[in-house]
Amino acid sequence: MNFLLLDDADVSQAFAIHLRRLRKQAKLSREALALRSCVPASTIKKFELTGQISFRQLLLLWQSLDSLDRLYQLTQATTDRATLPTSIEEVLKDEF
Repeated sequence: MNFLLLDDADVSQAFAIHLRRLRKQAKLSREALALRSCVPASTIKKFELTGQISFRQLLLLWQSLDSLDRLYQLTQATTDRATLPTSIEEVLKDEF
């Protein structure tokens, strides 16, 4: 069994790395992203270096570089995957 021990700093830094990578792929400077997201360039720099940012500002950056829907889906209740149908036949027979 594999165990993965994460804390809030690990996750914050992972978000910072992901969004910095997306910013660079989009060929945006921090200043250009600041204009697009309404998050100050100095805050973007601090976030990329430390992982520290407000949740609202994280969402503004994410929305400018990725789909908010991906984050929103994390908040939605999920059905146990074992009970999901695996074929159209199961759906039609209501075997799940």
